Amino acid sequence: MLEIGSLVDGKYKILAEIGRGGMSVVWLAINERLNLIVAIKEIRYTGTARDEILRRSFRMEVDMLKNLNHPGLPMIFDVIAEDDTFLVVMTYVDGETLSELLKKQGAQSQELVIEWGKQLCDILIFLHSRIKPIVYGDIKPANIMLRPDGQLVLIDFGIAGGCKLNDMLALGTRGYAAPEQYSAGAQIDARTDIYALGVTLYQLVTGENPAKPSYELKPIRQIDPTLSSGLEQIIEKCTNINPDQRFQSAQELKNALNAYCTMARSSTGTRIRNSFNVWKKKWIFAKESETISYTTENMEMIYYNAELLIHLYSNLEDTEI
Repeated sequence: MLEIGSLVDGKYKILAEIGRGGMSVVWLAINERLNLIVAIKEIRYTGTARDEILRRSFRMEVDMLKNLNHPGLPMIFDVIAEDDTFLVVMTYVDGETLSELLKKQGAQSQELVIEWGKQLCDILIFLHSRIKPIVYGDIKPANIMLRPDGQLVLIDFGIAGGCKLNDMLALGTRGYAAPEQYSAGAQIDARTDIYALGVTLYQLVTGENPAKPSYELKPIRQIDPTLSSGLEQIIEKCTNINPDQRFQSAQELKNALNAYCTMARSSTGTRIRNSFNVWKKKWIFAKESETISYTTENMEMIYYNAELLIHLYSNLEDTEI
């Protein structure tokens, strides 16, 4: 069992505990030979029948990650096997999980959530397009790190595996896991990750925790009427209980998010154009009218709004929704 101050393999000094789950503990450490900050994931065997599942799960994580190279995935540096523990030394991802962010800030803006959704789609496209497709199987805010530069990193690959991995059944997180993960004999494939990603987007944009009983996903506009009906439709398609009715790939989902952005931009452009015309008329009328007197404060407000709308409209083509 590791503890703060321990020296692992003669070079990794344990600095602090930075994460803990049902299967493992994650430690912050430094490679004293290279002066490199790393994360060490420790799994402790319990002496029960479950140990074999955990052992295979951990080895699977290592085997997958050591052959993957993507900015949204951690890198493996070292593997250390001991009698009662298994240690994986990997990239230390600076930042905080989206779960931690939700606790501090609550629901996030739909514009930001859509951007995050596209980033996560890129990671899933990479994983699902391997020669042997990798299904992550446990997408949720607690397993997504947000780096200071805005890059999302998918962490904790403990239950990920090939598309026909039966051990993935019932290993996902209740509330996020697709229905087929609780159905013996059901096919686990890329659409399983689409479901969990949809639930994650739901939580990020509403602030509602889907892991609480009764595990119900309400239409997002019932929770916040200001949210977009287009985003609501995308999330509902992701989380359809029938895999055949979901987006069939992460690329298809990303295409839908991009299409939504294009439509939202066009709609925003129309609203800005209409508002600009209204304020333009008011400005001209105020400037030329000799029968209605505008106070200095009113004139300044009209001018400010007109200038703001001109700025928004002129930069609309470069704006991401």
